[in-house]
Amino acid sequence: MGYRVAVVGATGNVGQEILNLLAERKFPIDEIQAVASSTSRGQRVSFGEDKVLDVIPITEFNFTGFDFALFAAGTLVSTEFALMAAEAGCIVIDNSSQFRQEAEIPLVVPEVNPEALAGYKGCGIIANPNCVALPLTMALKPLMAEVGLKRLVVSTYQSVSGAGRAAMDELFNQTRAIYMNQSVVKEELPKQIAFNVIPQVDTFLPDGTTFEETKVANEVQKILGIKVGVAITCVRVPVFIGHSMAVALELENPLSVGEARALWREFPGISIVDSRQEDGYVTPAEIVGEDNVFISRIRKDKSVENGLLFWLVSDNLRKGAALNAVQIAETLIKDYLNNNVN
Repeated sequence: MGYRVAVVGATGNVGQEILNLLAERKFPIDEIQAVASSTSRGQRVSFGEDKVLDVIPITEFNFTGFDFALFAAGTLVSTEFALMAAEAGCIVIDNSSQFRQEAEIPLVVPEVNPEALAGYKGCGIIANPNCVALPLTMALKPLMAEVGLKRLVVSTYQSVSGAGRAAMDELFNQTRAIYMNQSVVKEELPKQIAFNVIPQVDTFLPDGTTFEETKVANEVQKILGIKVGVAITCVRVPVFIGHSMAVALELENPLSVGEARALWREFPGISIVDSRQEDGYVTPAEIVGEDNVFISRIRKDKSVENGLLFWLVSDNLRKGAALNAVQIAETLIKDYLNNNVN
């Protein structure tokens, strides 16, 4: 027996990745429905190798009778429809930032805090973390559990896919325009992205941080269940897919590089590529379509006591969003639903 599943935002980058993963991982499905905005009326999306789904506008869709609703359509859609879906009896797994900081709503990375899923029954909604906070907490959890965590400093290198398909098109079009000696058109991102980096992801707050930086700091603490100092600068780079981070940790107690490697090797979903030679590290171009979080450039930070430096890369559309949402649903089925289908 399987489940009835609706994917909201099915025509977007993350929504299509969710559909791909549900098919790849053979999620137990009796019925699958693609849902999107009214502008997607008449579109069709692929599900698996040989199935095509008609897209239903969300304003015309009835969530009643569906077991899961995986939302990947942005904050405005989640604000309007996620509670409606939960009230209709769906378990909502939401990829937007709308519910992440609400105390009663679990914010979950299955490898890090699966126990938080126990709280899903209170409101029927589970929040999927930010695509930076999510892989970062996977890297932090085993080290924190072993020696404690005092402070982290993070610089991100975030791909344009994190800003949506239109931003990916903008990078392509600007790159082509530069090569063809044409005017560069800027619409989706605050500055030219081709052959450039932009030290702004999301809108600015009064204190000079951006909303993205605040989200990551808050979500890291909620997922890990600790208060820890977080200093972060989020930067958009001219890469289509794959978020990278340079991370500096100040740990509570000593931890050698070898001990850190051993802890990461034992942690599910983490791969280490760190040979300390030419080409002995991972870049975003190499991890597109990969499920794991990759760690390279592991070394001591000699500027602080108990310091550790490393480089982290993950596919922001896959593990950073779609895969984690599907894993949440899989964990719920395994640990909480006892294979009972509505």
